[in-house]
Amino acid sequence: MKKHLCLALLFLGLTATAPFAAAQEQPTIYTIVPGDTLWGLSQRFLKDPYYWPNVWANNQTVGNPHFIYPGQKVRIYSDRIEIEPAPASAPAAQTPAQPDLREEPQPVTFSVNGSEGFLIENGMRPSGTVISLHQSREMAGTDDIVYTDIGRVHGANPGDRYQVFKKIGPVSHPVTNVILGQQVVPLGELQLSELEDKASKAIVTKSFQEISAGSFLLPYQERKLTIPLKSADRDLTGYIVQTQTGNQALAVSDVVFLDLGKAQGVQPGNMLYIVRDVVPDQRYANAKIEKLPVEVVGALVVVNIGMNSSTAVIVKSVDTIYRGDRVEMKKSR
Repeated sequence: MKKHLCLALLFLGLTATAPFAAAQEQPTIYTIVPGDTLWGLSQRFLKDPYYWPNVWANNQTVGNPHFIYPGQKVRIYSDRIEIEPAPASAPAAQTPAQPDLREEPQPVTFSVNGSEGFLIENGMRPSGTVISLHQSREMAGTDDIVYTDIGRVHGANPGDRYQVFKKIGPVSHPVTNVILGQQVVPLGELQLSELEDKASKAIVTKSFQEISAGSFLLPYQERKLTIPLKSADRDLTGYIVQTQTGNQALAVSDVVFLDLGKAQGVQPGNMLYIVRDVVPDQRYANAKIEKLPVEVVGALVVVNIGMNSSTAVIVKSVDTIYRGDRVEMKKSR
């Protein structure tokens, strides 16, 4: 039953080759019980809260990245966790022996639908603008006609496709108060039909929200993407600077914006931890304690990057997450 499935969005088996000596190690066999997650098992058996994201990103052994099952067995080594295949729902009928046909291992992926939006950073210029709507309407939707300031002098041609966005407002850094850019959301898609030198007529081919004059255009890109998860190749620290909805309290599936982008080395598919500092209680310490290990409260996956910002989706939380929370990316050791 579904209610007995243990959600494990962030934990899958490691397939990286272990050293020869480690390969000879006899593992501890553990059977999954209701309530177990690989997040918890990683901390319990490996004592390493920074283990599971790179495990998930490198996994090639589990077909379904979303669940582990009660009754499923895991092999616990000193440096890794391996997951045995999920139990079949019914015993397979006896069939004659067949040749050993193995599927090529598939990379773990993360899918997005294109509604996440992004930050248009200071200095970034759109391709053009919707300058008016047919018959002086205030709003346009699918199949409506609009006019843009993109023309032949810009190298445009009939049939060219663009995505339509609108600006929500400026985004300031929660720590430095520096304006990082403008938050934008997708409104729809259009296709140029007739061109003049500096203007064009276009048809709205798809709308998600009402389109108005002043909406800006960017070259068309496929909205629904499947992003391979990537192991971190460096250590980075940043912040959640804004949320898609404007809500301060966040949970799994919420979209956030980070102050880390291409210039800092972030890539789509990278997974980052959401962390908080733990304040030591000096009353019970014999000496002054400067720092305690951070508390890991969640994780997110980067789905789109700008030069100094990125869009990410929260995929795990063990506590409420807030705008201004710190994020960390840890290189595979």
